[in-house]
Amino acid sequence: MNHDTPLSPLPLQHLSDSHRRVLTTRQLREHGVPAAETTERCRPGGSWQQVLPGIYLLHPGPPTSEERLHAVLLYASHRGPTVPRQGSPSDGTPEAMITGLAALALHGFNEAPPLLALDRIEVLVARTRRLRSTGFARIVRAAELPASQEITGVPTAPVPRALADAIGVLTDASTVRRLLTEAVRSGHCEAPTVVRELSRARLLTRPHVVDAVETLLAEGRALAEQRLYAMVCEHGLPEPLWNVDLRLPGGPHLGGVDAFWPEYGVAVEIDTRAPRPEEDPLHSAFDHKREHLERLGITVVRALPRTLREVPEQQAAVVRTALMAAPDRGPSTYVVVLPR
Repeated sequence: MNHDTPLSPLPLQHLSDSHRRVLTTRQLREHGVPAAETTERCRPGGSWQQVLPGIYLLHPGPPTSEERLHAVLLYASHRGPTVPRQGSPSDGTPEAMITGLAALALHGFNEAPPLLALDRIEVLVARTRRLRSTGFARIVRAAELPASQEITGVPTAPVPRALADAIGVLTDASTVRRLLTEAVRSGHCEAPTVVRELSRARLLTRPHVVDAVETLLAEGRALAEQRLYAMVCEHGLPEPLWNVDLRLPGGPHLGGVDAFWPEYGVAVEIDTRAPRPEEDPLHSAFDHKREHLERLGITVVRALPRTLREVPEQQAAVVRTALMAAPDRGPSTYVVVLPR
């Protein structure tokens, strides 16, 4: 008796349409298909085909984009032992997720090639997995897997991680620039988040990536400024002085702010920094400037691009509170206001 064959195998017809056509060796065995039959069906001219090691497509034609994604995930999830580690997939994180250009296509990027046009599909796994790239499956390893997003039922890496994995294999500067710009312009994520991920992937030493990042940060700041203008208008805040430099009369330059209400002693600065891991956030240039201005009696409100995009009403409430508290703080030091 073959001990690999279950006592009550489940017919293949009981599988859903989307998963019935791509199965692993183990799944076929669980459905009562012995190895000899699988081999016979995969001979030249047969009704099945092996698309990746241990992964079978149960029809003779080319795989669809969905079948390719499913095959790659099955290959990465069900092959190779895992070195014992803390934090197993039982915490809800999938063992594998689509990343790179394929993930960007799933996220709806116009600049990403169609899934069927990709020669290889990148799949992100823990670095403890003993897997190798093969066929159209390219293995990408991570010390810690990010929280995946389900897109049409496919576990997919978040945009910043997918961008970093895509850019890691791209050499065309214009393609890199277009992908980064679309990520920010279309609202997938904020520029600092992307830059932090690129830094983590050690991609900021590549000249064409550095050039694209400069464009990305400029794009992110311009969008954040537009959202700040809209927030002030739509939430009935007093009109400030926009984009000004502050300095003491006859004294040193205090720094620039994005909005300033001199009669209230309140300033708003959009924080688009992308700090490096070694930067101490408590002693950053932003905080030094804020501390200096607040010693002069000027309240500095920090505005994050993500807050301006997702919850502008919360940001408006913070600014309004600072304006209303001005009489209680007393007059601020007189400063000279210059256009930036």
